[in-house]
Amino acid sequence: MNPTAANDVPDADRFYAGAIRRILRALAILAVVSTGLVLLKWGLAIGLGFAAGAAVSWFNFHSLARGVDGLASRIVDAQSNERGRSVVFRFVLRYLLVGILAYAIFKGSSQAFRGFLFGLCLPVVAMLFEAAYEAYAALRRGY
Repeated sequence: MNPTAANDVPDADRFYAGAIRRILRALAILAVVSTGLVLLKWGLAIGLGFAAGAAVSWFNFHSLARGVDGLASRIVDAQSNERGRSVVFRFVLRYLLVGILAYAIFKGSSQAFRGFLFGLCLPVVAMLFEAAYEAYAALRRGY
């Protein structure tokens, strides 16, 4: 076995372990920049709806990452403090809150609802940025 390759593995593991943190950071930056652009281009109603959708998508992604981490901890570690019911409850509560907020925005303004739906799509863009960054790092660093 090549000793240099064995030393590279921890760096690669550390790099890929930071993906969730990088996606959340990219999502926050995208939300701020995109909200400003949407406000300028399409006005207050769509801009506020977009901002609400972006905030919900950030919270939803963050909660999903924590839930998956908690569930994995529960499965792997028998002594885990994570309770199975609490993981499922948080999962259901997250989507219930998104549904209630979406319904309230839908009833209030159809334009704001459209902005909200587009704001909910921001994690896809953040994950695409992360995929491009990981591909670049893999080619550049040889992971």
